[in-house]
Amino acid sequence: MAIIDDHYTYRVTWSADDDEYVGLCAEFPGLSWLAETPEGALKGIRNVVEDVIIDMRDRKEKVPEPIAIKNYSGKFMVRVPPEIHRALAIKAAEAGVSLNRLASSKLSH
Repeated sequence: MAIIDDHYTYRVTWSADDDEYVGLCAEFPGLSWLAETPEGALKGIRNVVEDVIIDMRDRKEKVPEPIAIKNYSGKFMVRVPPEIHRALAIKAAEAGVSLNRLASSKLSH
């Protein structure tokens, strides 16, 4: 049985500790797959995710929603120490932009 909509977020990176490529899935942080090639790591982690989803569905467990299809408001709150808040407010004023625009610019780099 194959997953019809596999829109999960996969990443393949080199693992120096294992001397192999490791496939990862952001929505399933506890899962990984080691392989000699990046292609093998990606194929392996996709197969593991598929098996886990099938098992979760069989057990009537909630399957994580893919990050790529979630709707985001564009708003989130970040708490910082007052002295950092003040310093950012000063930088924003000096640049002639809002604090929100300054923070968004810094976060996007």
